[in-house]
Amino acid sequence: MIALKFKNVDVIFGPDPDSAVEMLDKGADRDEIFNKTRNVVAVHNASLTVEKGQICVLMGLSGSGKSSLLRCVNGLNKVARGQVLIYQDEETDVASCKRPTLHRLRTEHISMVFQQFALMPWRTVRENVGLGLELSGISGEEREEIITKKLELVRLEEWADKYPNELSGGMQQRVGLARALATDADILLMDEPFSALDPLIREHLQDELLQLQNNLKKTILFVSHDLDEALKLGSLIAIMESGRIIQTGTPEEIVSNPVNDYVRQFVASMNPLKVLSCASLMTPVSDLPSPETENSARILDSDGRILCRLDSEGGVKSVTLDGTEVSLKKFSETLDLKNLPRNILVTADTETPMRAAVEVNHLTGMPMPVMDTTGRLLGVVGASEILSGILHDAQ
Repeated sequence: MIALKFKNVDVIFGPDPDSAVEMLDKGADRDEIFNKTRNVVAVHNASLTVEKGQICVLMGLSGSGKSSLLRCVNGLNKVARGQVLIYQDEETDVASCKRPTLHRLRTEHISMVFQQFALMPWRTVRENVGLGLELSGISGEEREEIITKKLELVRLEEWADKYPNELSGGMQQRVGLARALATDADILLMDEPFSALDPLIREHLQDELLQLQNNLKKTILFVSHDLDEALKLGSLIAIMESGRIIQTGTPEEIVSNPVNDYVRQFVASMNPLKVLSCASLMTPVSDLPSPETENSARILDSDGRILCRLDSEGGVKSVTLDGTEVSLKKFSETLDLKNLPRNILVTADTETPMRAAVEVNHLTGMPMPVMDTTGRLLGVVGASEILSGILHDAQ
């Protein structure tokens, strides 16, 4: 189900946005528009759909428009043209709704975590977390119960009566997260919330956010300029350049199929082990060779030692190594690959990560047949497929 949708959104800062819109429609670029009108085109023709429960990461270089687009969701930035649709009980366009509707969205459905924490130094941790609840008119007893639960969620219950200056940067950011969660908003906006933190604290908070998301299933729009962070957190990534969304996809799609040199430069230094799965690595079954005497069989390795016989539906009937039948065992993190008998071949599914394929190939010397849940052979991942994945990333 859709939680949030941007439809052809333009965001323009300056004295005369209408003139900038007119110039955009005539093909003018950002620099020309600024030089002639002093208007800044922050976002142009941005369209994006975010499903409920997704973490969608907006990423790009500084000035690409990612924060400007995010701030349209709660009305902090005015939309010059287009729609920002929130789907709750009904469809609401933030760009054109009345002020009471916008207030309701801000207090009940949308919450924001800022880069600089935005904590009030004269209020305790408990009081900072409860700010949004106070503004919503929630009573003292109910408010205290919610605050306590959210502080437990971010593991700060023992710090409830401390002030922000008594907390580390990472703890202050967790207070900001607890404050955003306290309103029980469906949509969280996170504008580079971890970028000001030390790398170890940052990685720890990323892990905590993923753990929280497993339980809470919020819809999160997350701004980052860090590809590793985007690939780790995002189930959907939208890459922006010069105010435009130039590619949207899963982390694996972005890494495997960059649409232009701008995206290609982003992913050039990325470690493929963190992103790629057997679905993108495998040689599909249709490309696997067959022995001359058995059209229904497929050769799984470059030496022709491993033969997989298929039924009429593509299901695996048997697999032999040098003519001797072997058993199949699906990969799991607990599988003892170092002591695996030679008569067992480890299989993968499409979601099995590249790291697992590398480990299996290194410790067993064998490729991994990729199979679906019904036992059909989909393809194979071996040494050549792993090397192709690494080389593709490096190109």
